[in-house]
Amino acid sequence: MLTLALIAGMVGCASAPVQYTLSISSTEGGNVTIPGEGMFTYNKVAMVRLVAKAEEGYHFVNWTGDVDQITDAKATITTIFINDSYIIVANFVKYIAMVAAGWGHTVGLESDGTVVAVGSNGFLQCQVGGWVGITQVAAGGGHTVGLKSDGTVVAVGHNNVGQCDVSGWWADIMRIAAGSEHTVGLKSDGTMVAVGDNRYGQCNVSGWTDIVQVAAGSEYTVGLKSDGTVGAMGYNGFGQCNVGNWTGIVQVSAGRQYTVGLKSDGTVGAVGLNDHGQLDVGNWTDIIQVAAGNWHTVGLRKDGTMVAVGDNSYGQCNVGGWENIIQVAAGEYYTVGLKADGAVVAAGTNDQGQCDVTGWDLF
Repeated sequence: MLTLALIAGMVGCASAPVQYTLSISSTEGGNVTIPGEGMFTYNKVAMVRLVAKAEEGYHFVNWTGDVDQITDAKATITTIFINDSYIIVANFVKYIAMVAAGWGHTVGLESDGTVVAVGSNGFLQCQVGGWVGITQVAAGGGHTVGLKSDGTVVAVGHNNVGQCDVSGWWADIMRIAAGSEHTVGLKSDGTMVAVGDNRYGQCNVSGWTDIVQVAAGSEYTVGLKSDGTVGAMGYNGFGQCNVGNWTGIVQVSAGRQYTVGLKSDGTVGAVGLNDHGQLDVGNWTDIIQVAAGNWHTVGLRKDGTMVAVGDNSYGQCNVGGWENIIQVAAGEYYTVGLKADGAVVAAGTNDQGQCDVTGWDLF
């Protein structure tokens, strides 16, 4: 009986396991699916699995708070070892999905359909804070254009010749482009609409058919057809519209006074003014996108690196060290690149703050 009493006493005095609390929350744009959000209790030295899931239009960034015991604070799926009570937060952010460069301002389309802009704002071309539901952006000489998910178009900025008169009657638009003082829209049926300066016939595109991509330069318009041929309308003082013999083209870009075409084999052709070597693209290979600026041309290679030729007086061609780029835009004297993680880089003149995109570097 004495032995049984001693055993019972020993069992009754066994210490309870040490326990700690884990408080989990998240920022806007996602949630913690495992183990959930709130306050949980775990035994000491327990290993808890953490899973964060971003909502559409957001990226997971990292875990913050008491992260010393988290295996990988930048991974969406990780673990935390419980040696104390901890508070952790899963962080999510919107990311830039597209960039556009004008003569002195830069526009970024955010992943949730909102828009940001920096740079010259003398014509209020950067007043895009209220835009929602945007799927594409374009930046012109002094105006900004946005394509909405319902196929309608919005525009702000310089409207001296009606380049912003796109509301009301524009509908069923699938792509847009902004020139120095005109705006063009590609409809889902392959036809075109245009408004703005038409001194050189750059808006006379109503007869075009079977168009799949458009570009607007300084006083001229370029259209890529589904068969890989190209047409152009407008000012042709430097031969920038002499694209009638082009074939096998998959993308076009219009600069100030020259036109660049990307071929299906990854090579590039160009016509027009070549006073700064902006047409010297004959040796480029493995290119997947081109962009024409004022007097410089940039090309994005399939490996995410960049090449550039032409005027480099402001460093706009200093893109040789860029990596992981997925989209590029060329402005008047500057270049903008969108990285795979949604961050944005820029090179060239910053006299109007058009390269101040460091706030868009979300990671």
